[in-house]
Amino acid sequence: MPTHHVDEELVAAATEIARTRCRGDNHTMAAAARAADGRIVTGVNVYHFTGGPCAELVVVGAAAAQGAYDLKTIVAVGDRDRGVVPPCGRCRQTLLDHFPTLEVVVPSPTGLRAVPVADLLPHTYVWADHQLDTPSNGGPT
Repeated sequence: MPTHHVDEELVAAATEIARTRCRGDNHTMAAAARAADGRIVTGVNVYHFTGGPCAELVVVGAAAAQGAYDLKTIVAVGDRDRGVVPPCGRCRQTLLDHFPTLEVVVPSPTGLRAVPVADLLPHTYVWADHQLDTPSNGGPT
């Protein structure tokens, strides 16, 4: 699994949001993503027994609302000083589908690593390959 430079400013932003904005059981994770233009977009999860969105998915929506459609790196941090937490399976698939070149900061035995999202979901299908309007399926180019 290739690793890349860890965006420490991004980790610090998510850590600060987890420390200051995660309160109680409704918001237990924070995430931060760096857009292609350098902006950092943050968000927190919305826990609900019906399956509320994870912090990473809240960040994807917040980024779109701010006009940041090209995310380069993302990280999630748990509240109560739990540190960096890797994305769940649903988030991994969603992030891969929307940002196939995204890097994700994850913990490892030797410290934090930034890895391609595709490496977190080996042997997966690519959602875009199944869409009728993609160039690889005879759709518009």
